[in-house]
Amino acid sequence: MKFKAICSDIDGTLLNAERELSPRTLDILRRARASAHVILASSRMPAAMRHLQAELDILNAPLVCYNGGYILHFPAGEPVVLHSTFIPVEVCRAIVARARGTEVHVSLYHADEWYVPAQDYWADREANNTKVKPTVADLETVLNDWETRGIGAHKVMCMGPAEQIEAIEQYLAAHFGDDLNLYRSKPTYLEIAHRTISKRTALQILLDELYDFDWADLVAFGDNYNDMEMLEAVGLGVAVGNAKDEVKAISNWVAAPGKEDGVAHTVERLLAGEDPANW
Repeated sequence: MKFKAICSDIDGTLLNAERELSPRTLDILRRARASAHVILASSRMPAAMRHLQAELDILNAPLVCYNGGYILHFPAGEPVVLHSTFIPVEVCRAIVARARGTEVHVSLYHADEWYVPAQDYWADREANNTKVKPTVADLETVLNDWETRGIGAHKVMCMGPAEQIEAIEQYLAAHFGDDLNLYRSKPTYLEIAHRTISKRTALQILLDELYDFDWADLVAFGDNYNDMEMLEAVGLGVAVGNAKDEVKAISNWVAAPGKEDGVAHTVERLLAGEDPANW
């Protein structure tokens, strides 16, 4: 297969057990860069992805952030926004209100702004995972400011006990199901984005705006439900071995688990000229 771009999810897919890029992954993707674009697509904020781009020497490559809600490219080193879709403030207020009185932590994200109500267990955990420190602020004050600025949340993250997360998910599905994408990345994590965006819509924007090739020239890697549309659309959709069963079922190939360099192993085979049709 002749491929012109590699698009990979990050958490659960590209990183090792230490939540870092392994030496093997760095080596293989740097080699792939000579003949293909390397694109990161994640639910993360930009600041939580730029250090990974730096390690891969792809700081000028586009970034698909917040599952496609915020897309950047860097034609001259400085970020240029290609696309931005956010959750309206009034919906954010409803999420914050529904979590009030529970043990659920609510994080609000817009571009590279990340606000938390307290530097608690959940904020510490996410900061450790992403290497980004949040700003502690009253969430109502943040939302009032966003309303004045005419913006909203590219992502809302709810973290807490699984049964309370389940209750919030059911409430939001019943009241805002037509407006929100609700994605359980873990039993204790609920990631919330605008209904109209996905990693697939983000890649379509990149194909329309930046690249002169098509879906058939793309290889994509993922592990979770928010990767499925992307994996189905590309020429070669690869699920890592730890992916959800539903993700494996719609993929063209199942690689080794993410923590075992499944992405690197697969890309190395492609660079060697192997035909995935024979795998």
